[in-house]
Amino acid sequence: MTDKTAAFEQRKNSGKTRTRQMAGAISLAFAMGFASLPETLQAQSYSFSNVQIEGNQRIEAGTILSYAGIARGATVSAAELNDAYQRILASGLFESVEIVPEGNRLVIKVVEFPTINAISFEGNSRIKDEDLSALVQSQSRRVFNPRTAEADARLITEGYTQQGRLAARVQPKIIRRSDNRVDLVFEIFEGGVTEVERVAFVGNDQYSDRRLRRVLGTKQAGIFRAIISSDTFIEDRVQFDRQVLTDFYTSRGYVDFRITGVNAEISQERDGYFLSFNVQEGQQFKFGAVTVSSDLAEVDVDLFQDAISLRPGRVYSPAKVDSEIARLERLAIREGLNFVRVEPRVTRDERNLALNIEFQLTRGPRIFVERIDIEGNTTTLDRVVRRQFRIVEGDPFNPREIRESAERIRALGFFANAEVDAREGSSPQQVVVDVNVEEQPTGSISFGGSYSSSSGIGLAIEFRERNFLGRGQGINLAFNTASSSKAYSFGFREPALLGRNLGFGVGISYTETDNDNADYDTTIGRFSPSLSFPISENGELTARYSAKYSDISETDTEIGELVAAEAAEGPRWDSSLGYTLSYDTRRTGLDPTAGVLLEFGQDFGGLGGDTTFVRTNLRAVAQKMVLSEEVTLRASFEAGSVNYSKGGSRVTDRFFMGSSVMRGFEAGGIGPRERDSGNDIDDALGGNLFAVARFEAEFPLGLPDEYGISGGAFYDIGSLWDLDQTNANVIYDDFAARQVVGVSLFWNTAIGPLRFNFSQALVKEKYDIPQEFELTISTEF
Repeated sequence: MTDKTAAFEQRKNSGKTRTRQMAGAISLAFAMGFASLPETLQAQSYSFSNVQIEGNQRIEAGTILSYAGIARGATVSAAELNDAYQRILASGLFESVEIVPEGNRLVIKVVEFPTINAISFEGNSRIKDEDLSALVQSQSRRVFNPRTAEADARLITEGYTQQGRLAARVQPKIIRRSDNRVDLVFEIFEGGVTEVERVAFVGNDQYSDRRLRRVLGTKQAGIFRAIISSDTFIEDRVQFDRQVLTDFYTSRGYVDFRITGVNAEISQERDGYFLSFNVQEGQQFKFGAVTVSSDLAEVDVDLFQDAISLRPGRVYSPAKVDSEIARLERLAIREGLNFVRVEPRVTRDERNLALNIEFQLTRGPRIFVERIDIEGNTTTLDRVVRRQFRIVEGDPFNPREIRESAERIRALGFFANAEVDAREGSSPQQVVVDVNVEEQPTGSISFGGSYSSSSGIGLAIEFRERNFLGRGQGINLAFNTASSSKAYSFGFREPALLGRNLGFGVGISYTETDNDNADYDTTIGRFSPSLSFPISENGELTARYSAKYSDISETDTEIGELVAAEAAEGPRWDSSLGYTLSYDTRRTGLDPTAGVLLEFGQDFGGLGGDTTFVRTNLRAVAQKMVLSEEVTLRASFEAGSVNYSKGGSRVTDRFFMGSSVMRGFEAGGIGPRERDSGNDIDDALGGNLFAVARFEAEFPLGLPDEYGISGGAFYDIGSLWDLDQTNANVIYDDFAARQVVGVSLFWNTAIGPLRFNFSQALVKEKYDIPQEFELTISTEF
């Protein structure tokens, strides 16, 4: 028994000795209110020269008379007396009402509802008292109303239902106090969580149940059911799943897809649901002829036809059509064609299973944006929301642009809910855009620990805020330390510098490390501001400046000549300007089952500092889902080079290939090294050049979906080579490809997606350091 429950029992026992006995259930209060009228009311009519009110303490007699609606001297019927009784009772101010005619006098006897002294909750642990208080309508120092209390009990029950606790029960009770006051207590039985034991599909031929389950927000109960909420049955989530399942099929050309029904059957023990989606997939359609037409004399149809990127034969998707319409409307604006609308006309070619699209350019209504009203943003500044619009007050109104702006607002991740609607303004030619948002937490702080035989015990602390001071800016602070290394970093990003589509970022880091347990220490500090902006629909350019401080300190006499010579140079400053060009179709590409990422960057040193160099990086990644999207294939190529014309490269500047670049080898496990077995010297030196190609496949293992386990296989081939200075003890300075094969185990856990790699080097050099097992956090490319 909790302390609150014990106090509750004590108050009940002490109340029995008082003059007024403790009230029972609230239903009793309802029963008291419906007293039958006296038999004398069966007379046909009455006339009263005096009306007397009895029993009222807080409510004025005039207020009660106004509810009754009976005037002195007026003739009233029995039915009118009954109506007066009902009006007084319906006011919600009285437990009971009695109307007694006594000759020419009418006596109205009332028993007022008590006032609420305090509201408390008993038995709740899953929902806090303050959250429950926000749900109920009853308030302290207000008149107690049994109907309101019952409604509050239903609201609390619905709150537990939203958490999947369908067996929750709430019973309101009152404890009588002096001066006609009561304590209102909600006794709560929370019950257990009702989980989704099984999600099945009926009628699906093209995609397996396993693939479709990955689309839904509702998940089957797994081994982490105690801490994962997505396996809880929530009716609203099932409605959302209907939409995302429809979007999944239509984006893959199944335009006739329908969900004919969703069956949710609860188990006999009422602790689990069996969810079944009945679907009709239909046929897959592709794009047929794609044309542009217009009856507007000022429109150059050929210009718009050349801008079409859709090609016949590709799988049809509504998202591709919307993207094409947005592109054509932007082109119209650039050509000075305001109020031009692009309307797609779709005709079906059943014989060839194709959809012909005709984009018709028409003149839209002359409607302007009068203003944009933003509400609900208690933390986020108005300008953060407003800059997601490509239009301002006074611009032509474009419904499609409003919808896209709403999507950009939701994509910020700052709001739990964001609704954007348009309504008529001060005239039919004016539109007011209403934006209603609901804030959500955007900051996080994480703590972690680690242990390794080489680095010892480590502690990691990181703070992230995605909406700093409501300005839409991002900051992160990280601290990571172990017995042999320390790392500190700070990052800041402004996504809209000067209110434009121009991102500004700055990164500061400081690292002290023994370079993966080598015989020397390194100290590296870096300061790097950058600017980024889009150059095409999928392309981005980033320009940056970098200032780097590096120092190598010798900590062991058994160190090679090359590292010793580099350490003897003392601290060094590098100053460089650089850029990165990227092309990314992972989210905006035409194929939802495939994506490509291309990156090319260079840094040019010599803008001050002690060195002159050119550093180049190249990265290309492609992903494709095959076999009804059951198997994911990935291929990537990564390469880099650094060329010093002044100063020469050091171990703090050259590339190192750890498991994040090429699997199957430890950091510093391959590439040039200075080795002298007689003096116990084995220094990994890194290289000026590297190249690696990685290939992998991820596939199901046939295990139950709720385990969240899948398998993979990979093959890596690559090399690290080239030094500015060598000597007789340097080995592996030339290109020599290493090859690794392995298998992976992917496990979606509550702490994140884990990846277990088991690898075997097929081709390696004698003194390479392989790594046959590795546990990492799985990441998307």
